[in-house]
Amino acid sequence: MWWSRLLTAVVAASFLAACGFQPLYGGGKRGPTVAELASIRIEPIADRSGQILRNHLLDRLNTYGRPAHPAYVLRINLSDSSSGIAVRKSEFPTRTSLRITAAYALTRVDTGASVFSASSAIEGGYNILNSEFATLAAEQDVRERVLREVALDIEARLAAFFRLQQEQPAAPRTP
Repeated sequence: MWWSRLLTAVVAASFLAACGFQPLYGGGKRGPTVAELASIRIEPIADRSGQILRNHLLDRLNTYGRPAHPAYVLRINLSDSSSGIAVRKSEFPTRTSLRITAAYALTRVDTGASVFSASSAIEGGYNILNSEFATLAAEQDVRERVLREVALDIEARLAAFFRLQQEQPAAPRTP
């Protein structure tokens, strides 16, 4: 039985190789994509949510510490909104949706040129309970989870950007 699983894995790998599939983080922890991500300086972000998001990004992008000579600067504008999504007859909401949007731009340090910009928007929800403390704890928990997801989305988009840059041929030099 083990040989049939091995055969299946070999066939699947050959199909993936034939279609040009390449892993996003090719080369592992020492690959070029990880090196590019590690060369990003993350500017401080306003408010407590910004601090939480920045800390998540520092953990994800700068795993070996902040870069001594960053090649890029990441600037993020963070906004959030909440709305009642489950409402009682008395018009009192019982569930709230929290949406956090991060608009960000990556610029080169040497030229100051913006090389990539996008926005990430993630939504989460929490119940409004009879206890104010429990409701506050639920809101803080969902905020933390949503900010973690925003950080993961930003990391994935930046990694895809760098991976695509590696695949593009270099521009011809003019004498």
